Amino acid sequence: MNDESPVRVLVVDDQAPFRLASRMVLMRTRGFELVGEAASGEEALAAVDDLAPDLVLMDINMPGINGIEAARQIAAVHPAAVVFLCSTYALGDLPGDAATSGARAYINKEELTPDVLRRLWDARHDGEGLLLA
Repeated sequence: MNDESPVRVLVVDDQAPFRLASRMVLMRTRGFELVGEAASGEEALAAVDDLAPDLVLMDINMPGINGIEAARQIAAVHPAAVVFLCSTYALGDLPGDAATSGARAYINKEELTPDVLRRLWDARHDGEGLLLA
């Protein structure tokens, strides 16, 4: 991906209101474009295979394959795809396996803004730990 290509984003959440909110944030974030949506971990895995997104905004709590396991599988099969976990957890309540899921960042859903998205995307290769919004 060159610097002029938009960041291709897949939004994964079982709740339609958050998918809508994510679309609105992406529309206001220069250089990012929505390429697809999924409502489950299973749909996310298929969508990553089909769409080859640069970034996956992944909810943690979903029926079936949860976001942490889906992030782990995406990181294993599509290492170029970057996953940001999104949920309503307070940082101290984040499931322990989130840090080892292969996801590069965690964003509390209430803090998802164009500025946060851009900052985390720009820092996605910094350090080894989970980047936080």
